Amino acid sequence: MKRLRIRIVGGSLAGLFAGILFQRDGHDVRIYERSSSGLAGRGAGLVGQRDLFRILRVIGCEHVARVGVVADERIYFNRDGSIAERLATPQMQISWDFLYSTVASHMTADSYMIGHPIDSVVESLEGAQIIFADGGREEADLVIGADGLGSVVRPLLNRDASNRFAGYVAWRGLVPETALPQEAAILLDRFAFYITGGIHVLGYLVPGPHGETGRGERRYNWVWYRPVAGNDLRTEFTAADGRIFDYSLPRGALSDERLQILQKDALSMLPPQLAMAVEAEPQPSIQGIFDFEAAKMVSAHMALVGDAAFVVRPHTAMGVSKAAGDVLALREALMGSDDLPEALARYEQERLPVGKYIADYGRQLGASAL
Repeated sequence: MKRLRIRIVGGSLAGLFAGILFQRDGHDVRIYERSSSGLAGRGAGLVGQRDLFRILRVIGCEHVARVGVVADERIYFNRDGSIAERLATPQMQISWDFLYSTVASHMTADSYMIGHPIDSVVESLEGAQIIFADGGREEADLVIGADGLGSVVRPLLNRDASNRFAGYVAWRGLVPETALPQEAAILLDRFAFYITGGIHVLGYLVPGPHGETGRGERRYNWVWYRPVAGNDLRTEFTAADGRIFDYSLPRGALSDERLQILQKDALSMLPPQLAMAVEAEPQPSIQGIFDFEAAKMVSAHMALVGDAAFVVRPHTAMGVSKAAGDVLALREALMGSDDLPEALARYEQERLPVGKYIADYGRQLGASAL
C-alpha cells in the first residue's frame, strides 16, 4: 500500500497497536485521544491471548506478556466461606497499566495527541476529514475508529450504532494486596469465585501499577456482577456530586451512602473472604455491561477496530486480544493491496465473523453468570 495519511480516533490499546504498526510501515500516522490526562492507571489485569502475544512480538515488547501474577488454581466458595471445589488450572494475569505504558512508549510522542476530542468525520470520494470538537479540521486517507464504547466513528458506518445494555453491571475494586486482612489470605495466589442464583463474584491478584510482581507489591482485583433494577442506568451512574456518566461510574465518584450499602450487601450476601475484599476498597467503580455488533466495519476511507466495532462482555477476557487481532488483520489487508477500498473490504470480510463469534460467546457466558 502506498504511503497513507492515517488518523486514529482513540488512544487506548487498540489505537496504540494500530498507530505503532502503521507508523513502522511508513505511513503518516497520528492518534487523537479525547482524554486530556491520558489513560495510564485506568486498568487492572488481563489474561493474555494468542493475538495479544502476536502483536506484542511484532511491536517488540513481548516481554510484557511475561510480567504477570500466576494464579495456581481456581477455587469456588460456598456461602459460608468453605471451599466447594478446587480446579488445578494455572493462569497468568498481566498488568493492564504496565502493558499500556510499555506499548505507548513505542509510539512517537508527537504522534500521540491527548486532549483532542473528535466531534465527527466526513467522508468524500477522495478521503475523509476529521472534525475536532473545537471546530478544527484535518484531512486523512484513512480514519480508524478505535474509540471504544462511545465511538463517534461507528455511527458513520452503522445506522443502528447504539450500545444495548445487558441488564447488569460490574462493580470493581482494585486494592493493594496488603489491604486484605489475614482472614482473607486464601484469596491470594488463586482465582476465587462465588456463583449462585443472581450472584457472580470473582477475584484475583494482578501486578502492581508498574508491573511489580513481588509478594506485598501486587494488587487484588475483584469483580461483582450485579443486576440493575429496572435497567435504571441514570441512577446507577450518578456520581456523588451529581454528575451523570454514560457507561460507567469511575473510581472516586461513588457516594459514601452507596458505598456503605455495597459493603452491607457484601456482608449479607457473599462469603466472608470476598466480603472482606469488597470492604477493603474505599473507591469502587461500576462498569456497565453492554453489547454491540457492527453490521459494517469499513467504508471507502474508514475502518473500525476493537470495541468500536464489537463490544464483547468481560466474561470472555478477550477484549484486548480481539482488538489486537483486528489491527493485525487490517495491517495485513493494507500490505496486500494498493487499492484502499479493496483492502478494507478484505479486512471486514475476515473480522466480521470473528467479532460476531466472540460477542455471541460473551452473551452465552453472561447468561450463565446471573
